[in-house]
Amino acid sequence: MENRKGHELDSLNNGEFTFSNDTLKQDLSLLMKALDSSISGIILTDNQQPDNPIIYCNKAFERITGYQRHEIIGHNCRFLQKEDRNQKERAVLRNAVKEGKECVVEMRNYQKNGTLFWNELYMSPIKDEQGNVCYFIGVQNDVTRRKKAEQELLHQQDVMEAQISERTKSLKESEDYLSSIVQTVRESLVVLNPDFKVLSVNEHFLKTFKVGKEETEGRLLYDLGNGQWNIPQLKELLENILPTNNPVEEFEVEHDFPHIGKKLMLLNAHRIELEGQYKDRILIAIEDITDRREIERRKDDFLSIASHELKTPLTTIKGYVQIMQRLLPSDISDKFKDILKKTGIYVERLNTLIADLLDMSRIQTGNIELHRETFDFDKAIHEAVENIQAATKTHQIIIKGSATNSYTGDESHIVQVINNLLSNAIKYSPESDEVEVYLSKVSNFLKVAVKDKGMGIKIEDQKKIFDRFFRVGEIQQRFPGMGIGLYVCEQIIKNHGGTLWVESEFGQGSTFSFTLPLDERKSNVQ
Repeated sequence: MENRKGHELDSLNNGEFTFSNDTLKQDLSLLMKALDSSISGIILTDNQQPDNPIIYCNKAFERITGYQRHEIIGHNCRFLQKEDRNQKERAVLRNAVKEGKECVVEMRNYQKNGTLFWNELYMSPIKDEQGNVCYFIGVQNDVTRRKKAEQELLHQQDVMEAQISERTKSLKESEDYLSSIVQTVRESLVVLNPDFKVLSVNEHFLKTFKVGKEETEGRLLYDLGNGQWNIPQLKELLENILPTNNPVEEFEVEHDFPHIGKKLMLLNAHRIELEGQYKDRILIAIEDITDRREIERRKDDFLSIASHELKTPLTTIKGYVQIMQRLLPSDISDKFKDILKKTGIYVERLNTLIADLLDMSRIQTGNIELHRETFDFDKAIHEAVENIQAATKTHQIIIKGSATNSYTGDESHIVQVINNLLSNAIKYSPESDEVEVYLSKVSNFLKVAVKDKGMGIKIEDQKKIFDRFFRVGEIQQRFPGMGIGLYVCEQIIKNHGGTLWVESEFGQGSTFSFTLPLDERKSNVQ
């Protein structure tokens, strides 16, 4: 990339541009510090690359969205809308990008934790001397409070005075109805006041923790059961986390209760931000997951032991099959050769499945090891593609772009990810004959995208696609598998300090992409 005043732009690293001219370097360094001091989120996207990926973001953008920089770089801005893709403002943005024009929109975005916020986005193109749009700059402001105030005002205008009495009666009936539901919920529920005194508990709480109402209601939560609930993790949740992050979901607390033993609890806490009678109350839902976690541990132990026990005899069988293939007499029948060839294929499939199970077991126990060495990344990807291409006659794999010839990481694990993504792309696009692999360098990250034109994945399934043993319903019916490959891939990329994600439309194909930091310090994430 060349500066039109004759100064050469050397690099873009960690959000800082470096110029050969010292004066420009100082000016640009000051500019970047100013951008990071801005209260507005600022991003820069590269219109010269496919899908217009983000190549720069300032600190305010990370703060507003809740994502860290390595989770942002390389993505298209649409990831902030998550599954809320039917907003008319998206069409305005697409047209502005297509026509190279500026625009201003207000749209719904979602933080990393799923919290909705309203984004006022100013987007403007950056053109070269020939008038070609090279980049887009976006400036966003969180206008959630203003939108909330506007919506509340509209609501107040719609509410008629004559409805107040009827609403009061309805609320009273609803309160009684909800109270009945709360008492029958198979989860412990606690209501606290702002001083953490217990206002009410449901029957499930009383039965689970073997206490009576007179021992709980009106007392400080930490004092229950002669101090049994004086739990440091619980205090951290209520006093430090909840005031700044409301609500808090799936917060694990482990505690050894004197009378009922050790419990592993999953807590959801919510501070009610209402006026009137229920102002500043705190709701806590407590799920006892002690037994469930023990079952999961036993299942993981079983899979680990079974995989190890199967590995040895399978290796022996594989060796015997290879020996038989080498020692076949010349007059053997074609049918026998075909049977032996198919046997070798199925043995190899079983060997791959067991290897995935072993990887998953190591991940679960934290024993997965990365052997980091510097290698030619682009060459490794090309070789992996050539091997997959040699094994398939139904699809053509096309490689475009380049990332880097020097990356420090575990080459075998990275190749394993590429093999898995390519195998899936071929497997789940039987009606297509082409798979694309795009390599690129985005800021101080390398990016790999594998695109197919196959079945696609529904929005609701994309949230779970990287979970252990999860398989999409339609895929499960048509294709065999256990649903662990993508889980292992995500963990490998995460252990390298990168991010793996999917973008897909049902019936229109899928694109699996991952980024890896080129800064070795950031890639040393374990």
